Amino acid sequence: MTTEKTQFRTCNLCEAMCGIVIKHDGEKVLSIKGDKDDPFSQGYICPKATALQDLHEDPDRLRQPIERTRDGWRKISWSEALDKVAQGIQSIQKKHGQNAIGIYLGNPNVHNLGGMLTIKHLLTTVKTRSRFSATSIDQLPHHIISMHLFGHMLRIPVPDVNRTQYMMIIGGNPLASNGSIMTAPNMRQKLKDIKARDGKVVVIDPRRTETADIASEHHFIRPATDVLLMLAMLNEIYLQGYAKRARANNRAADLAPEIERIAEFAKDYSAESVAAITGIAAPEIKRLVKEFCEAESSVCYSRMGVSVQEFGLLSQYLVMIINIVAGRLDEVGGLMFPNPAVDLVNNSGPGYLGKRHSRVSHLPDFNGDYPVVAMADEMLVEGEGQLKGFITVAGNPVLSTPNGEKLDKAFAQLDFMFSIDYYVTETSRHANIILPPVSPLERDHYDITFNGFAVHNVAKYSPVLFEKPKEAKHDWQIYLELAKRLDKKAPIATKIERQLIKNLGPKFVLDQGLKRGPYANMSLKKVKNNPHGLDLGPLKPMLPKGIKHKDKQIHLHVDFYQADLERVAKMVAHYDDSQILLIGRRHVRSNNSWLHNSYRLVKGKPRCTLMLHPDTAKAHNIVDGQLVKVTSRVGEVTITAEVTDELMPGVVSIPHGFGHGRSGVKQKIAQAHAGVSVNDLTDDTLIDKLSGNAAVNGVPVSLQAVESEAESTEINAVEDRVVA
Repeated sequence: MTTEKTQFRTCNLCEAMCGIVIKHDGEKVLSIKGDKDDPFSQGYICPKATALQDLHEDPDRLRQPIERTRDGWRKISWSEALDKVAQGIQSIQKKHGQNAIGIYLGNPNVHNLGGMLTIKHLLTTVKTRSRFSATSIDQLPHHIISMHLFGHMLRIPVPDVNRTQYMMIIGGNPLASNGSIMTAPNMRQKLKDIKARDGKVVVIDPRRTETADIASEHHFIRPATDVLLMLAMLNEIYLQGYAKRARANNRAADLAPEIERIAEFAKDYSAESVAAITGIAAPEIKRLVKEFCEAESSVCYSRMGVSVQEFGLLSQYLVMIINIVAGRLDEVGGLMFPNPAVDLVNNSGPGYLGKRHSRVSHLPDFNGDYPVVAMADEMLVEGEGQLKGFITVAGNPVLSTPNGEKLDKAFAQLDFMFSIDYYVTETSRHANIILPPVSPLERDHYDITFNGFAVHNVAKYSPVLFEKPKEAKHDWQIYLELAKRLDKKAPIATKIERQLIKNLGPKFVLDQGLKRGPYANMSLKKVKNNPHGLDLGPLKPMLPKGIKHKDKQIHLHVDFYQADLERVAKMVAHYDDSQILLIGRRHVRSNNSWLHNSYRLVKGKPRCTLMLHPDTAKAHNIVDGQLVKVTSRVGEVTITAEVTDELMPGVVSIPHGFGHGRSGVKQKIAQAHAGVSVNDLTDDTLIDKLSGNAAVNGVPVSLQAVESEAESTEINAVEDRVVA
């Protein structure tokens, strides 16, 4: 007879930090449900939580290291695998130089306590400057703006969604993402609550998203024209007198010495001048400004759709400026700063931009990471400094970064590669050796990263659910084992730190972080004694104390951002409104590419479809359910059409993270729902030149209906052969 046990945890599969209750028998999960006593999520969970069980039990998940041979993959011991990895790195660096090894850190790293606290030991051991991460195809603009304005790349304010009366959401779909740089479980209820207290939710997006469906109103906008809308709105705030009215009691503006220069920043962009390109009528733009500024409290929030386009950094800067000049920064119901129990801001460097530039494309690094769009060329273009070896950690850039086919070829010609991953993916299949860490349920957890973006301050620790097999290794153990082999001359202090972590685990570092944090008498023991989580209260005003610049002022860096207006003017002068523009999309049952091997999350109606408006379909002789060939500068895919009025005319959408039909992938469920990769269409030369961030929204494409049954049969046969 089995004894049922209960554990309270935080789901760490996305940003929302939902509290969960896991029933288990000591070996197997019996159920996963929402924790009603969790002070943050209050019982809410999304469908992804059940994937924790699927990931743990997945027969495709690797349990021990494997090596690629001529005869296929073979299992090897940990000692052999670690020795061979160390030898491979040393061989490449001895022959081609220290920076001939590249490293890519994927999105799942920030969902991993041990990984977050110890990844530095891998990076400092390998000692390469050729670093890349998912940041530059995601939230990079947020980091740069926070570094510039507030003195630290992690001092990022978030919407006070629990108390605002007016929320404007631009290029974000929080019902699918559960927030994103706004850690907020149950966004559906939070947005309904705004409306229930006589507030308003406005969504501006090229697609009528799940969020737009429950909003007070939705406005279509042409992809990558957000910068024009933001300029016109900023201009209107001054023209309608709202900046002057807010200035009388605007604490944030008082802290910004350059604030008076902002009055002229957008003077050339009237609502009338941007209406035709953006697709939003001038009277509507003026009305939105009036409502935003006259609301009792309001906040403008923008996310991925704004970040990953050719003017992503300038657009996000303008969103921040609008919140500042309207008097909404650091105010209740506006844009506020979280105060997490583990204070990363005061225990890490502020960040930097452009200290070095990539060898081939000359793009700026940010905090030591080069943009992902530079990655393939650094491997393919010959010359001094060419990458000859590569390391991927919890990442699948073949599916997650632009021009995936090109990157696929680049990985295939490397001299040496290893991956830390528990699947053979589209990327890790190129590795010589794969080192698999334990499953999420075999490690403890505390959200180091996402408490820093939370809309309410909380602290919660999740102990290990299932003890790992004796021979298995945590991510942090892998890092320390490699450090022991590669960094034998490390300073004594570093060796002591590594030994402490080896003996005590990352909990030791976490406890120190909690004790040094902003809350009195805080410790890991105290957090453990509250298994549902500690409620640390709502967001509170933090300025000027929260500013990390020595002078405690907000540095607007007007010259840096104003210089990019020349590029905006050229875009307007040469704008082609006849182009079909491609955007991505996400779904609440998905998380990039790494949850498609969960049968519970992929079942149901196929989600990898080409969404397009009926007018666009008619113009290209496309009918619903028909195969369509979509072509961009870098590639083409064939995909089933889904004709819907969710998209504005002239815009098409393909979801991110699919494309599992490549040969050699060892994920049976994902391959059975292969779909196509939108990043086989996105262009690695389309970038935000100000930041180096990838521009994957607003990619020009052409459409061609697959006319004959013979063509469809031939395409399906090719896809079947690839999967086989």
